Formats: sequence, C-alpha cells, structure tokens
Amino acid sequence: MNDAIFTGCIPALMTPCTTERQPDFDALVAKGRELIELGMSGVVYCGSMGDWPLLSEAQRQEGVTRLVEAGIPTIVGTGAVNSKEAVSHAAHAAEVGAHGLMVIPRVLSRGTSTTAQKAHFSAILDAAPNLPAVIYNSPHYGFATRADLFFELRAKHANLIGFKEFGGADDLRYAAEHITSQDDDVTLMVGVDTTVYHGFVNCGATGAITGIGNALPREVLHLVALSKKAAKGNVTARRLAKELEEALGVLSSFDEGADLVLYYKHLMVLNGDSEYALHFNESDVLSDAQRRYIETQYALFRTWYAQWSAALESAWAAPDTSTS
Repeated sequence: MNDAIFTGCIPALMTPCTTERQPDFDALVAKGRELIELGMSGVVYCGSMGDWPLLSEAQRQEGVTRLVEAGIPTIVGTGAVNSKEAVSHAAHAAEVGAHGLMVIPRVLSRGTSTTAQKAHFSAILDAAPNLPAVIYNSPHYGFATRADLFFELRAKHANLIGFKEFGGADDLRYAAEHITSQDDDVTLMVGVDTTVYHGFVNCGATGAITGIGNALPREVLHLVALSKKAAKGNVTARRLAKELEEALGVLSSFDEGADLVLYYKHLMVLNGDSEYALHFNESDVLSDAQRRYIETQYALFRTWYAQWSAALESAWAAPDTSTS
C-alpha cells in the first residue's frame, strides 16, 4: 500500500474558534491550504492538537470533509472515548476521500489491556481497509504498542503501514530497532517536535508530524530538509540541523506538555492569525508568566534565525576561492 502521505513534514492542525467558541472551519481550511502552499506534504486532523476531546463527532467530521473537499491531503485522527466512535471516524474518512488514518489507542476503559487495544486497533483498520494507517504511540494515552502487537495487527491488516512515535528519543529508537527497520514497507513518523533530527538521522524516519510547524512552518520545513540531507551523510547538513533544532528547543518542547495547544495558538496570534485567540473552554488560557515566557523565547528564536539564515545565504553565495 502506498505510504506517500506519511512522508515529508505534516502539521497537526489546531481548530480555530469563532467568537462563540465554535469551530471556525473556514479558517481551518484557509490555514491548511496556506501550509500546503508553503511546502507541507499534508495535514493531520483531528489529533490532540485539534482538540479532539472537546469537539463533537459531527464537528470533527465536518472539519475532515471541508479539508478534503478543499483538496488538502488529510490524515484523520481516530481518537475517541470508545471504539464505536473511533470506527465512525475511520469509516467517514474513507467515505469522503481522506488520505490516511492516525490510529489512536483506546483510552480510559481497559486502556492498559493489550487484548482490548488489539480489538480496538483492528476495528478501526477494518473500517477503512483502503486507507494507509499508522499507529500513534504515545505514553500520554497510557499504552505503549510494542513490536509483537504491531506485527500481529499488520499480518491481518494490509493498510497498517507504519508507526507514529510520540514517546521521545528512546521510544523512537525502539520503534526503529524493533519495528520499522524490518523492511522498507514499514514507515516511521517522528511525532514530537524535539526529536526531528534524531528521528531522521538515527532512526530512519520518513516524515514528521509537527505542532510548532503551525506557527513556524518555513523554519520547521528547513529543519526537516536539513535532517533528510544529514541522514544521507551530508556533513554540513548534520551540523546545521543540530544548530537549528537546538535553537528551536524551547519552542519545540511545548509539544511535550499538556498546554501545547494553548502555547501554539498563542504563537499563531502573534503571527497575526486572530482566529486562534480563543479556546473552546473559556478557562483554557495561559498564565501571564507562561505568556511572557513563550513571547520572549519566540522573539529570541526569530532574531537568531534571521541572523543564522542570512549568514548561511552569504556563505553559500560567496565565491569558491579554494585551489585544486
């Protein structure tokens, strides 16, 4: 099965709000289209970045429909509090012509049971057998998918073609060593912004799903491009990718925390995207200290990146004065 949708750089879209704290699907589609035009290979909707627990089944599916109808390559998140609803999202994704599935583990009820998770995953994969799918592995969901379960599922579901790892550097290494390196038909996606370099260079990832890339798309695309070159042994790209990832470190680290949507929506507002000023719950706001901290770090990074990228352009434009 073609895994092309799971390559490159893919932002996990956040859901913008109207003044009535309802989903603004016009703004959602506009942002998706803008990010694709900048070079993103697709979008994810509706994962944790899209606030899936706060939206109704109908709202989530309307967002998916609108994105697909706009011609935006869309991977659909299947997170739900029960398998029946997760299956509904997978079936709807197939019905409207979405491009892939992000299969999220069962939560709350029997979430730590391997038997329950196997049945949950199977039901989702069965609901959309022609859509390529990756399992989303995250400790935040309380369950870790290991190699034995992955390959049991893959033996029965040809559409399970990969793994999206959100657990961090050690879990990425495990996935590469025990799951995705078995053959070229099993793909690995970097799922947390702090491990892009590690994922591509040390673990053979084919793509990255990004949160910070919503606010800094050009810079994250730059990091992915450098990491891909570094993975092929390019010495200069290796150094530059490390420099860029280190400079992004604080902003990327918000992707690992509970307030990631609050932080990244605030960065969107700083960029001029006023549709991201509100959250679905009125009480979901950054503290004054949090807001000041991220604003300071954002300004610092943008200043650094402007000088760093200008220096790179100058160096590449300089004539070669070496002699043979």
